[in-house]
Amino acid sequence: MVSYTGDVTVGGDADTRELAHLTITKVAVDPQMSNNCYLLTCRDTGERVLVDAAAEPDTLLPLVADGLSMVVTTHQHWDHHRALAAVVEATGAEVAAGEPDADAITEQTGVTVDRRLTQGDTVSVGSCTLQVIALAGHTPGSVALLYDDPDGHAHLFTGDSLFPGGVGGTFGDDAAFAQLIDEVETKVFGRLPDDTWFYPGHGGDSTLGVERPHLGEWRQRGY
Repeated sequence: MVSYTGDVTVGGDADTRELAHLTITKVAVDPQMSNNCYLLTCRDTGERVLVDAAAEPDTLLPLVADGLSMVVTTHQHWDHHRALAAVVEATGAEVAAGEPDADAITEQTGVTVDRRLTQGDTVSVGSCTLQVIALAGHTPGSVALLYDDPDGHAHLFTGDSLFPGGVGGTFGDDAAFAQLIDEVETKVFGRLPDDTWFYPGHGGDSTLGVERPHLGEWRQRGY
């Protein structure tokens, strides 16, 4: 069996990671934006949660053909929810998003956000539990999802708040950058160990241990 790398390309195969209780399937969509979508499947119950129905329903719907309980949209930006309406219509899945971004997501997609997530909330994937980490800055309501594997290391789905090489963009807003770098440093690096593997909204994955030595550089450069 080929080991998981997290390196996926638009139009290419998904990459799947098998944990003891959770399967993580990563796929890239849209040649322009190359968004990552993550299908989380409970190995005990078969329940599924999709992180970001970003684009390309024709790519996502076959992945969720056996059912989908929820779509979590990590933040309000247009490139992370273009397939949301189609996926919800096909599956009847519940929709969740960070409370400060929920109204904008509904305005942009026409889809009602059923669960408005805040810091410390949890999202169930069958017998597995994801913890919600609110990370304002990239958008006011950006959220990350933490799966603390009882049989291994932690796994963190960061949306566009944290990437290999830096935090998410704040579009020249110095106050938003300061907020984001503070929250990422406090709520993520200050809490989680180096072997935490994180899965961003675009591009390849990384671990907190690889990125931790560069936090000061990120803060100094201002992005």
